[in-house]
Amino acid sequence: MISSFRLRFSRARLLPAALVILLAAAATPVWAGKTLDTLRQRGTLKCGVTNGVAGFSAPDTQGHWSGLDVDICRAVAAAVLGDGHKVEFVPLNSKQRFSALQAGEVDILARNTTWTLSRDAALGLNFTTVTYYDGQGFLIPKKLKVTSAKQLRGATICTQSGTTSEKSIADWFHTQNIPVKTVVFENFEAAYKAFFSGRCQVFSTDASALAGLRNKEAAHPGDYMILPELISKEPLAPAVRRGDDEWFAIVKWVSNALIEAEELGITQAKADALKASSKDPAVQRILGSGEDMGKLLGLDKDWAYHAIKAVGNYGEIFERNVGPKSALGLPRGANALWTQGGLMYGLPVR
Repeated sequence: MISSFRLRFSRARLLPAALVILLAAAATPVWAGKTLDTLRQRGTLKCGVTNGVAGFSAPDTQGHWSGLDVDICRAVAAAVLGDGHKVEFVPLNSKQRFSALQAGEVDILARNTTWTLSRDAALGLNFTTVTYYDGQGFLIPKKLKVTSAKQLRGATICTQSGTTSEKSIADWFHTQNIPVKTVVFENFEAAYKAFFSGRCQVFSTDASALAGLRNKEAAHPGDYMILPELISKEPLAPAVRRGDDEWFAIVKWVSNALIEAEELGITQAKADALKASSKDPAVQRILGSGEDMGKLLGLDKDWAYHAIKAVGNYGEIFERNVGPKSALGLPRGANALWTQGGLMYGLPVR
């Protein structure tokens, strides 16, 4: 009887100690996995981008890349390697992009790619955070005197194969009972050049890309218009390959930190002053002057600060590349913060 009591007492005393060990293990910093180890050894981030879509990823005549997708990759490189310039941009067409990511030729795919169920479930990759809410539209010459996609009966529509555009065209016009002829091309450049040469009456792709094409490729941009209908939802998001959950978390949280930074008023210019003086715990967590959130990602305490210093917050990225004051001149629309009527909602960095 006494020995049984002593055994129960001993177990009762051991239980808190075991609990302490478990809690300590749970608080141990997360190791960031094989992808981060490879990046640190290599010294650069490999980012898969388009061959050239104005506002999202395009090189200038000196080979310098710019665009919204480019800035997302620079932010990840800054968070991981401390320098937003340590990025190798790998141009990929629509057919190459997924196999290149699957094969490890790139570490992240930031190539205005739509997040869909089939891609998410069947391609061995994980989408991270929506960085642009888009929709498919139609670019036409004004001389057609068409004001709605419902007036395109019998029209010839150019688009690119291997994208969501071809299927969306078929689905929408079938639903509307409007016969059209779709002409597909293997690469984006061939598709839009066929349109501007007059082979097709209409060109269809994401509305954001249509704005860039009209401004950059049309001899007289004022001769063209984008029809008001958007026939699909095109949430564009960076993707990483499956099998490295730690890397998935890093890319996801860098994008979320950029959105939350805009919500909190943290800009590229103000980051240093706020880091030194802000008493707001949310600001301190993002800028590395308070609770250390980096250790949970296998990164240093200043990971989000480095990202913001490299490219600014999400609003600054949008404004610079695609916003009303950029060459594309696109409104924030659905890409405004949730507090301003949009869909951009940064998950809390805490």
